Formats: sequence, C-alpha cells, structure tokens
Amino acid sequence: MPLRFTLRQMEYFVAVGECGSIALAAEKVNVSSPSISAAISQLEAEFGLQLFIRRHAHGLSLTQGGARFMTVAKELLDKAASLGDLANDISGQVRGPLNVGCLLTFAQIVLPQLRRSFVDAWPEVEFRQFERDQQELFDALRSARIDVALTYDLNVPADLEFIPLIELPPFALVHEAHELAHLDSVTPAELADYPMVLLDLPMSGDYFLSFFTKLGITPMIAERTRDIAVMRSLVANGFGYGMGNTHPATELAPDGRRLRFIPMTGPVRSLNLGLLMSEGARGSRTVRAFIEHAQAEITDVRAPGLQVRPKGA
Repeated sequence: MPLRFTLRQMEYFVAVGECGSIALAAEKVNVSSPSISAAISQLEAEFGLQLFIRRHAHGLSLTQGGARFMTVAKELLDKAASLGDLANDISGQVRGPLNVGCLLTFAQIVLPQLRRSFVDAWPEVEFRQFERDQQELFDALRSARIDVALTYDLNVPADLEFIPLIELPPFALVHEAHELAHLDSVTPAELADYPMVLLDLPMSGDYFLSFFTKLGITPMIAERTRDIAVMRSLVANGFGYGMGNTHPATELAPDGRRLRFIPMTGPVRSLNLGLLMSEGARGSRTVRAFIEHAQAEITDVRAPGLQVRPKGA
C-alpha cells in the first residue's frame, strides 16, 4: 500500500526535532500543540517507527531512527519548496510562503508598513514575520526557518549575504528637559558624565559601548533593558540617556512623553539597514519580489515609520 503522509506533518516533525519540545514547536509554526502531537503520532503509525523518546522533564529527543528520518524529511521539504519556486518562475507569479525575520529594535516600526504594502501588491504570498535579536536571525537563516531578515550589517558572518538599503547614524536620546537637550550634536565624551539606559541586546550592546571604549571612557550604566520601547520610556522619564540608530516618525516615547534625538559625532560608526539572507535565497521568485519591494520602499529619502537623513544632510 502507498504511504500516506503530508508535507505539513513533515514540517511539524522537523519543528519538534529542532525544538525538542511540542510546545516550542507549536509556537514556532503557529499551530496548536494537539495538532503537532497528532501529526507525530500519525507519522509514527504510518511508518512503523518510534521517532522520539519522550522524557517528561526534558522534552523530546530523536531516536537514532528519528534522526535519520529527520535528515530525509528536511531534504523533502527543501525539494517541495523548490517546486513552489519553480512553479512561480514558470507562471511568472509571486505566491506561497515567505518567512521574514526582523531585528527586535525596529520590528514594531519598519516591518508592519513594509509588510502591508508588500502583501497588498502580492496577495497570494503567505507572509509570516519573526522578531529576533541579531544572533537569532543568523541561526534562523542558517536553519532555513526564515527566508530573509531585515536587520543591520552588525557582525554579519561570511556565509550570509547582506544587501544594504539605507545608512542609519547613531543618535543619543534624552528627555526634553535634559541638560544636553539643546545640543545639535553630542559626543560620547559629553554623555559620559550622565547615567545611561543601555539597550542590552546581543551585539547591539557591544556596538554602543564601543563608542566609549575607543576613547578609554567607562560610561555610567544605570539601567539595562532588551526592549527598545522600555528604553525609550525610561529615557523620557529622566532615568538616563539612551542610544539608537532608528529615529521613529514620532519623537514620543511609548508612554506619550517627548524625547529629543541628538545626532552623535566622534568615534561612532553608522549602521546600514538592509536585507540578510543565506546563499541561494535569491533563487526564490517570492524572495526576489520582497527584495525589490524593500529596495523601492526603504530609501535615503523615505522609509516606513522612520525619519531619515539624506546623505550629506
């Protein structure tokens, strides 16, 4: 008798194998845990294999046979995806799944508008977005959990391709009554005597602190947070200054208090906002369409949700 299974079941199986947990896999693929459990049970029954060892305290781990099964399942899913890309190329259509990652620091500002205009242009694309820190984006691209990421050129590894879109210089953020709020620009040395609210994400924190280490200065870190919205609200309420590279269209913090964005000068490095992808990602017509759309929408004169300064301004 022919085997009966679906690619969706294979996708759920691979998700559990990578996550080691049905709950985490359900979150990853955005379905219910019972659906994941049912898919695994159906695969095990269909193939007559035990794919996982179930340990209540430690989640699930692949059996030896399950590990071999997962290798072939990933190859099957890759080939299925390539069939979709081939069909799109032959038909000239842009459709099917597109998984887009975005750096946490601007996911709430840039990506929603960019996504809206893209899916309006290509309504047959199944767009899913994932907010991650920089290292998590690298890992997700390498494991093909996402197709492309909107992020900075910050510590980009050699095995990933980066397409720059716009340059974003760093800003200091202060509340409107801060002693430095009247300045047109500010240096790390001028900030060093004031408390800092550090956006302490992987790689981002080191990037901001490098402005001070280049001068042999130790900043006064009063608060650390991984949430840029929290950082902005703490700054707006006078708990210290912050730093960032994205200047939102509004200068209000999430709690409604006003911020002052001051361009930074001195030994500071701008970051490029752009698209990051693994080798071969351009082979997908849908990915190429998203690249072209992002290049048209994010430019030196305009960007969704951001105030941008044209080069030389």
